[in-house]
Amino acid sequence: MSSLSPRVISLKKLLAEHTAPADPALVRPEDDGAIRCLACGHRCRVLPGRDGVCRVRFNDAGVLRVPFGYVAGLAVDPIEKKPFFHVLPGSDALSFGMLGCDLHCTYCQNWVSSQMLRDTRAIAEPNFVQPDDIVTLALEHHCPILTSTYNEPLITAEWAVAIFKLGQPQGLRGSYVSNGHATPEALEFLRPHADLLKIDLKSFRDQTYRQLGGVLENVLDTIRRAKSMGFWIEIVTLVVPELNDSPAELTEMASFIAGVSPDIPWHVTAFHPDYKLTDSPRTSAETLLRAYDLGRKAGLHFVYAGNLPGYVGDRENTLCPQCGTTLIERQGFFVRANHLAAGHCPKCSASIPGVWS
Repeated sequence: MSSLSPRVISLKKLLAEHTAPADPALVRPEDDGAIRCLACGHRCRVLPGRDGVCRVRFNDAGVLRVPFGYVAGLAVDPIEKKPFFHVLPGSDALSFGMLGCDLHCTYCQNWVSSQMLRDTRAIAEPNFVQPDDIVTLALEHHCPILTSTYNEPLITAEWAVAIFKLGQPQGLRGSYVSNGHATPEALEFLRPHADLLKIDLKSFRDQTYRQLGGVLENVLDTIRRAKSMGFWIEIVTLVVPELNDSPAELTEMASFIAGVSPDIPWHVTAFHPDYKLTDSPRTSAETLLRAYDLGRKAGLHFVYAGNLPGYVGDRENTLCPQCGTTLIERQGFFVRANHLAAGHCPKCSASIPGVWS
């Protein structure tokens, strides 16, 4: 007898009707009709009639079926909300997301869509659309960027790429907002159609990642590999009290990022109680300011304190790493002033890394 609720069973049947075969780059047939899914770091061996860890990629008589043809979230957002601070400041992104995730973070702030097939309290519903509908909306709303976000986009990669492919001839950039629990195969599949990658670095402890449903080294390898492949990457650490907020762990994270490239922006953002972690305290401004200082001390050129606008001073601004001039002034997701001159500091002419045009 199934342990799933009738509502989840009904939703799974509905979603199964809105799928497509997985791209050959993200599957590997194995013995006995099993399929190895290569979309995320779990590399699930999916038997006929079964799902992967994500619950949305499943083996239908030897064919891996994957989500296609719907969204559970669709919105026009400031690019700073993703957050990308070094990409077309002040621009909008057409953001879309589906259902499901390959992790199960207890503090997930998008849990109503990411945990829909695991938790009966999650209530996101699919709305059925085609890729060209999303591209048309982006053009109508003057969004130069398409962003796959809200749930974990690695497990819905074929859908995102179908949209990105249609957007590219229109001059639209593809971007991913991901937990980074990827595979080399997934990054190779994505790279021709996406330029921008936001990666969560949730902890620098493998034990913590195991509790969240992932493997630390998979994320570290994604960061290294994405940088070498030419993605523009920005990294976010949601600083959660008593989970990853010790000075030692924050320093290790910052040092790792700086070792890949000191030009990678690191966003340290404030946690608010959510989902299954409602009894934990909010992240204080003092904690974010300490994380900011540790990041700069570790050698990072661009560190940003987020989610507490008005309480972190100028730590939301972009400063020239060479002369200290304020280049971009922000408050929350809003750009108050942009002094960049064609991607360069107007005072010392230093080239500032990012996607500025």
